[in-house]
Amino acid sequence: MSLHSASPPALSTFACDGTPATGCFAAGHLGGLTPFLPFELVDAVLEETRAVQRRLRGLPSRVGVYFVVAMCLFPEVGYRLVRDKMAAALVGVLPGPSTKGLRDLRRRVGCAPVKALFEVVAGVLAQPHTPGVRFGSFRTVSFDGCSSIKVPDSERNRARLGRCPHGGHPQIELMTLVETGTRAVIGAVFGPTREGETSYASRLLHHLTPGMLVLWDRGFDSNDFLAAVHATGAHLVGRISQRRRPPVLKLLADSSSLSTIGGVPVRIIEAKVNIACTDGSTFEDSCRLVTTLLDAQHYPADSA
Repeated sequence: MSLHSASPPALSTFACDGTPATGCFAAGHLGGLTPFLPFELVDAVLEETRAVQRRLRGLPSRVGVYFVVAMCLFPEVGYRLVRDKMAAALVGVLPGPSTKGLRDLRRRVGCAPVKALFEVVAGVLAQPHTPGVRFGSFRTVSFDGCSSIKVPDSERNRARLGRCPHGGHPQIELMTLVETGTRAVIGAVFGPTREGETSYASRLLHHLTPGMLVLWDRGFDSNDFLAAVHATGAHLVGRISQRRRPPVLKLLADSSSLSTIGGVPVRIIEAKVNIACTDGSTFEDSCRLVTTLLDAQHYPADSA
């Protein structure tokens, strides 16, 4: 629908799902994303983190929060172009701020409101019948990381993160816990790449619940990490190294075996992977899986 702002009569109409802000707040929109980050929520986190502007001027703190989010959506362009994308329908109505003004706005808002906003909106999204998010009665979630995110080559970043091994920009390690199927981010942490995946993933374990089934790849193969995930009450299915030789305590009818890793009772499944590619070629591999779903009758190996 078309909505009009109460600002000067010459203001053009623009499409928006919801009530648009007016005056100096008018630039604080993110199109279709604004209903998911409503003004009331942004104002609340600003109040909670004590980041509300002391004097209302041309760039209020609320606009700053939406500006920071927009910078993540358009990382390839500069400050002013990001702001122009946010206020494309307001050209000629609101004066364009300087690059320095936008930089000062970002610094004034700081990271605390953005962190608080993330903690409010992050979480699972799937409904009970959403495809790809459940195995039996369990909600499937997965750890996923990335260690190639570059940051500005500043003295402060180098002091905390160190230089890239090949002389490039410093990099950060990002680790997320996501809901499979929807790819909704449940939790995220980041920091220097020297810490490793399981170290960062361990900081997200408080998001796990007994109704979840955690999936992971071989990079998370660790006795301590497996035990820590198990302690949350969640179940797991993960890939482990072929070099492992866990004890075979009992062979089961589906060819899996009961064992123990890190003091946790588990099942070991030897899996064969066959992939048919669109070009007609095929790919075959084998992998070893570990799971805390011990009942082979209810959870046979061929369903893993």
